[in-house]
Amino acid sequence: MLLKIFPFIDWFKGYNMASLRADAIAGLTVALVLIPQSMAYAQLAGMPAYYGLYASFLPPLIAALFGSSRQLATGPVAVVSLMTAASLEPLATAGSEGYIAYAILLALMVGLFQFLLGVLKLGLVVNFLSHPVVNGFTNAAAIIIASSQLSKMFGVYVDKAEHHYETIIRVVEGAFHYTHLPTLGMGVLAFVIMIVLKRVNPKIPNVLVAVVVTTAVSWGVGFNHDSSASVDAIKSPEAIEAIAGFNAAVAGIDNLALERTALNSRLEEAKSSKDAIGVLDAEHDLSVLNLKIARLKHEAHTQRTFLREMLFDGVEAPGGALAFYARGSVPSGMQADGRTWRVKVGNTKLDTTKLKMMGGGAVVGTVPSGIPAISAPSLDMKIMLHLIPFAAIISLLGFMEAISIAKAMAAKTGQRLDPNQELIGQGLANMLGACGKSYPASGSFSRSAVNLQAGAVSGMSSVFTSLMVVIALLFFTPLLYHLPQAVLAAVIMMAVIGLINASGFIHAWKAQWYDGAISIISFVCTLAFAPHLDKGIMVGVALSLGVFLYKSMRPRVASLSRSEDRSLRDATHFGLKECKHISLVRFDGPLFFANASFLEDKITDRMMNSKTLRHIIIVANGINDMDASGEEALSLIVDKVRAAGLDISLCGVNEAVMAVLERTHLLEKIGKDHVYPTMETAIVETQKSTHTGCDESECPLTSYCTLA
Repeated sequence: MLLKIFPFIDWFKGYNMASLRADAIAGLTVALVLIPQSMAYAQLAGMPAYYGLYASFLPPLIAALFGSSRQLATGPVAVVSLMTAASLEPLATAGSEGYIAYAILLALMVGLFQFLLGVLKLGLVVNFLSHPVVNGFTNAAAIIIASSQLSKMFGVYVDKAEHHYETIIRVVEGAFHYTHLPTLGMGVLAFVIMIVLKRVNPKIPNVLVAVVVTTAVSWGVGFNHDSSASVDAIKSPEAIEAIAGFNAAVAGIDNLALERTALNSRLEEAKSSKDAIGVLDAEHDLSVLNLKIARLKHEAHTQRTFLREMLFDGVEAPGGALAFYARGSVPSGMQADGRTWRVKVGNTKLDTTKLKMMGGGAVVGTVPSGIPAISAPSLDMKIMLHLIPFAAIISLLGFMEAISIAKAMAAKTGQRLDPNQELIGQGLANMLGACGKSYPASGSFSRSAVNLQAGAVSGMSSVFTSLMVVIALLFFTPLLYHLPQAVLAAVIMMAVIGLINASGFIHAWKAQWYDGAISIISFVCTLAFAPHLDKGIMVGVALSLGVFLYKSMRPRVASLSRSEDRSLRDATHFGLKECKHISLVRFDGPLFFANASFLEDKITDRMMNSKTLRHIIIVANGINDMDASGEEALSLIVDKVRAAGLDISLCGVNEAVMAVLERTHLLEKIGKDHVYPTMETAIVETQKSTHTGCDESECPLTSYCTLA
């Protein structure tokens, strides 16, 4: 019982200093990969980069202590980060306080969902996500993740559109208009370092080296060059007008948002008091208000896009301050500083006394030192109800990823895995991680592989990983200030390349064409619906269940005959001649309410198509279960066959089906002498009576005959 509650106690059986040293080295190695990766994934999730570090000190520790895998490395991962962003973007602006609070709440819900599945031993629920669906989704997610980083690679800023592909079109258009070459150069440099080091020596932490080198270059050349200026320093009437228009639109949206909150309260009151007229009035006012907000949002988007596309030349004025002229409009006699300046525009009002002017590339910036305060996330029932489906999908996807990785490693180490215990470990990691300001985390394939290759013996390696993250948070955060955002984008793009697996579509198609089709449809729908990724998964799951139900309703019904190797095979498939007087019918599937009439139809077809038929033998080897509808259908088949002057028998009936026949007295109706243990026995016992006085010289059930 103690081992069940605290599975990590089992680590220390035969544990020694050599094991501790191996775990320490593995933990340090994983931390060197995790620290830069986690910051990149946090930004993919729409969180400030340092929240990736917050998601990297408690989840790996808790998941290792209470999970069943000794080498699984838990923390921020690409697909879960993308799903987090997709779940929260409709609720709040990425990076805002509300958004961060919702992300932490989502981690709590994901953890609770996983924990309950583990405690209730419902780990098999993950099977609802079939392999073709996951393959299609993962490939699409990899493309979405990689393409979502293009704006950071080119150094352009665009508003997100309703669909991901529309956003990418905006990014490409923005890149044609203006690409910040130093930013692109930093990203390319990071790519070159990671690719070269990976080929030269895979054991070198290429991600860490790329981060260290590019951060040093960024600091040395002054890659980030921001300046603060008042609106008076902008010497462009068009820009000043756009700033005023943008601020007016944002202020209008904020004011109308307050009115909408009051209207929603009024609507709730009207509904609770069952005031039909009041409900209609409130709904009408809300519709009008939402239309006004939509117009203001469009106006804000237009002005923001205009400002982002404006390029300025900086001219040093007397006193050292900079004046900003629209590109190409610097008065003669004045000398520009050689930089290209832009106004940084977000979703909030611009402070006209302190406009942020960007004359360089984007960096991570200030990372708070220290460990975040441990506290329970604030609960908001309305938000939680909205997030329930997303939490369920993230829970299943995250667990499927984690257990797949754990199984792959267990096959190499010979370790025994408990999926339900792994669910408990992942659930506790996310729940307790949420108390440490973490967003949803899961098992990482790349870091788990590093952990295994580095020689990790037990989960103590993850303990050392967490300890290294804590040390980084306490002492090394100032070193991360100059880390270019383009480098984090390159880290993400490099990491998700391994998720693209085109051969998975081919393999699924070869197994069954409909599995390949489901995989392709899931892939296309995920891309088309992005950023609403849940819709792509739902389409795939619905198709998988639909195919399963169709196959259950119409299982394979084969007529058997003797083949060249003396075995009994499907006569239609192998082109075998069938007996004129005995129909040997094999039903491949459980006989239940959804397919009972299907068997009845197939038997009727055989009776109508063969005038010389005398006996039907139902091969029940494939019937592993039978319900009341199946039993009733079988009883009707017996009546119909015998009423037509034919006879019917069963063979290969298993214990479960035989029990149903006995309890319902259908066995007595069929006759115990008409139920045979094997097909061969049934053929031998029925052949003599059915072939008496017939013109069939050689029975295909006893000798090999092919169709002419």
